Amino acid sequence: MNGDDGSFNAAGLLAGLSPAALVAVIGAAEEQLADAPLAALSEDGLLALLDSREQARRTGVAVDAALYVEISDRGAYSRAGYNTMHQLYTGALRLGDGESKRRRVAAASIGRFTEMTGERREPALPCTAEAVAEGAIGEAHVVVIEEVMDRIPRAVDPAARDKAEELLAGAARTLNPAGLMVVGNRILAHLDPDGTLADDKERQRQRKFRLSPQDRQLMSAIQARMTPQLRAQFEVMFSLWAAPGMNNPGDPDSPFGSADQPGLDPAVLAAAAERDDRLLGQRQHDALEAMLDWVNAQASHARPESLRNQVVVTVTDEDLARGAGVAWTTTGTRMPVSDLVKMAADCVPWLAVFSNATGQPLYLGRAHRLASRAQRLALFARDRGCTAPGCTRPFSQCEMDHTPEWQDGGTTDVDRLGGACGRHNRRHGKNSGQWETIVFTDGPNKGRVGWRPVGSGGPWIVNPLFHPDKLRTGPDVPEAERTPPPVVNHRLGDTPCWSSEVESTSPPGTDSGVEALLEQHLAA
Repeated sequence: MNGDDGSFNAAGLLAGLSPAALVAVIGAAEEQLADAPLAALSEDGLLALLDSREQARRTGVAVDAALYVEISDRGAYSRAGYNTMHQLYTGALRLGDGESKRRRVAAASIGRFTEMTGERREPALPCTAEAVAEGAIGEAHVVVIEEVMDRIPRAVDPAARDKAEELLAGAARTLNPAGLMVVGNRILAHLDPDGTLADDKERQRQRKFRLSPQDRQLMSAIQARMTPQLRAQFEVMFSLWAAPGMNNPGDPDSPFGSADQPGLDPAVLAAAAERDDRLLGQRQHDALEAMLDWVNAQASHARPESLRNQVVVTVTDEDLARGAGVAWTTTGTRMPVSDLVKMAADCVPWLAVFSNATGQPLYLGRAHRLASRAQRLALFARDRGCTAPGCTRPFSQCEMDHTPEWQDGGTTDVDRLGGACGRHNRRHGKNSGQWETIVFTDGPNKGRVGWRPVGSGGPWIVNPLFHPDKLRTGPDVPEAERTPPPVVNHRLGDTPCWSSEVESTSPPGTDSGVEALLEQHLAA
């Protein structure tokens, strides 16, 4: 359908179609556009197409927000087996946490949620919502505007807050997100130039300390916003534990602990300081590690069956023998085996060693509901973390999930248990909106836990995040090439730092081989 000027009237053609039909049209149009002869367009035509396509993307942000609001208001996510919108977006749509958060922020900022009275309320950021609907600004702009508005102290006059949002939405029409943040910072400085409006309650609201995921080098960044109290405590600790010469891992004669500890020889510290060539940031890193070593060594009063206060590591005997590879801890950290050996030299953790070539199934039956420590060690070596699809919670944050459930006659046997974080453990059930589980008894996933929404009848899903090596394993992989399940739980050394005893579940003859490997590495 063409207009009087020969242009294509898409709106008239699509009028009256249902939302599902419109999405189908968009999908079909994207397929056609992928094969469109872009080379036939002029340079001006290409630039015009780029501008139109970006405007369409930005308009889609408003549609995504409206869809988010409708699903959230109705609680429709429970029909798919999820408890929150975030779980639906990260689980069913397989979005990352960051992207899911951006969708939530956009919906909360420009969406029209339903009041308890049934009426639709106006968007929290009306000027921003208008700009998005016009296709003038995108999701990244909305996130910046929301962040700036959130940082405005609550004591600022509401009229001034509204004016700030209007200015930000106007600036977003001509600036990219980075430039918009510069404008936002200037607005914040204008509204609270001397910081007197940010009271203690406001500071407590903004506090955070978050570990980022490990990168390819197994290093982790930290995102922190400290209260004045926490900063002061860090400064005191660093002044003593990060003093030149203290807690230097590269100097075997470096003193450990605080620089003001009783009995520390000043001459020894002065000599160590002379040898210390670390940068300030490196000294503070080593100080924090030394402090945590000391704190963890004191944490010996957790429940006997708990693994939360202990360093527990799982590693193959093959990697331990060659001193290479990567080990896993119950908190989800991946650790080079070389670092594991160094740590074991000073403070022996629990170590779960399992064969990479041969193995035996480990069976530990139990008549009580709570799993024993040995069973938890075995399950950590097998699961490494929460078994629910897409969950990244490490094993230290997991509960023991019965399959079938304890109240339905399930037994506390190691081959009928699986690690599940508290949130997913509560989602295990028999009702609509919950998930059912199974422990595979054969096939490439033998011994692992599968999940699926109750009543879906779909395939069982395993969580691959803690076993990336098994992603290549499938029905077409010969049995001899498949990675076997963990089979051995063993304690390294004679005197563990955090626990005084362990139930031994190692096959006969395992101890001497593991200890010999460890002694060989420590001697080296």
